[in-house]
Amino acid sequence: MRFTAAILVEQNKPLVMGQLEVPALDVGQVLVRVRASGICGAQLGEISGAKGPDPHLPHLLGHEGGGLVEDVGPGVSTVKPGERVVMHWRKGPGIEAKPPKYKWDKSFTGVGDGWRTVGAGPVHTFNEMAVVSENRLTKVSDDIPFEVAALMGCAVTTALGLVCNEAKVRLGESVAVAGCGGVGLMVIQGALLAGANPVYAVDCSDSARTRALLAGASCASGQPDGLPQVDVFVDCTGDCGMIALGYELIRPETGRMILVGQPRHDACLSIPGFRRHYQGKTVMDSQGGLTNPAEDIPRYLGLFKAGRLPLMGHVTHSFPLEKVNEALGIVRAGEAGRCILTM
Repeated sequence: MRFTAAILVEQNKPLVMGQLEVPALDVGQVLVRVRASGICGAQLGEISGAKGPDPHLPHLLGHEGGGLVEDVGPGVSTVKPGERVVMHWRKGPGIEAKPPKYKWDKSFTGVGDGWRTVGAGPVHTFNEMAVVSENRLTKVSDDIPFEVAALMGCAVTTALGLVCNEAKVRLGESVAVAGCGGVGLMVIQGALLAGANPVYAVDCSDSARTRALLAGASCASGQPDGLPQVDVFVDCTGDCGMIALGYELIRPETGRMILVGQPRHDACLSIPGFRRHYQGKTVMDSQGGLTNPAEDIPRYLGLFKAGRLPLMGHVTHSFPLEKVNEALGIVRAGEAGRCILTM
């Protein structure tokens, strides 16, 4: 069986559309027909080389999706064919399967002749089909839209888990969120659900600030300068200058800064007068909200079904898979909330 996939062949170049072959399933592997995929800042970082040169090219991208199980490999017990699933990067129950290897018929797309091997991680979603590790899938009911399932793969679970498990936001605490894309908007919404007040948004994009206000932010500005001290500062930009400003902004003794956006591998963080900040402040990197997919995804979907967690308004753009490079350009420009690829 062949399927279409967007392949990262060379960093800082457009993704290449190719035809891949589905391999035989090994222990713990699940074949999923992908129906929707979100685009996260992590993919922009992979393409641009934010973590340095990529030794695994060519490979597939994407870590949040919604799809249908087509087939299961030996030992799989948590999902079965026909079930609707969330595809997520945080580990859940089930087998940790070895990553798949696909065969790519390069002659099909005119970018070369013959076959080439294409790698992938335990979950990948910029493709019509995916061989996924069992522990990266969570079953959901058939009434969950595929786009919502995709958001549960990273944007929702990272943001709400960050608020509850990492920042441990308490009633009435103040929160500032820098970078109001897909995850940032969900952090704002999660902070409000947790009873934070006020909630500030910081983004250089006019459209992003407008979306933040619609999501419930108390105010939105282009820079954190002028904001009062806050209990929690969440950085979704990965910009070291913004991180330094955020560190200045959090309160002594109880202030927490959570880093979601990833700086480039060669970036340096400088905090002027650091000695005067020895005041008990906490800085931590987010680990996907410390999400337990099997427990947290059903809870968050319960909020969605009850109307307490409106999600579709965060999807600002939707593109078919073949227009993935156009979609990436919009996300890169900061003009999207969450951008969805459909298959």
